[in-house]
Amino acid sequence: MMQIEEIIRNTTEEEQEKVDWTRAWSARYPVLGTYQKEVDIPRFAAQLRRLLTELQAEYHYQELDAMLVLKDILAHEYMDNRPKKSGYKERG
Repeated sequence: MMQIEEIIRNTTEEEQEKVDWTRAWSARYPVLGTYQKEVDIPRFAAQLRRLLTELQAEYHYQELDAMLVLKDILAHEYMDNRPKKSGYKERG
């Protein structure tokens, strides 16, 4: 884990922007390579944009900060509500 954390710390935003993250992650999670043909993206994008705008307005976040907060909330919501596995550590 420490190696991953170090890579994250040492990767610039310019380098991150060059990566096609959807393509990279779709090798592990194939749905990321196919959902664009199945999901009503504009519908979900509009709802996400509304949430981003609300976070920016209510908490005076910059857009990137609002996106990171929303992404973190979504990840915790998923982790906290999926079926529990043995050895799973809850957020505390």
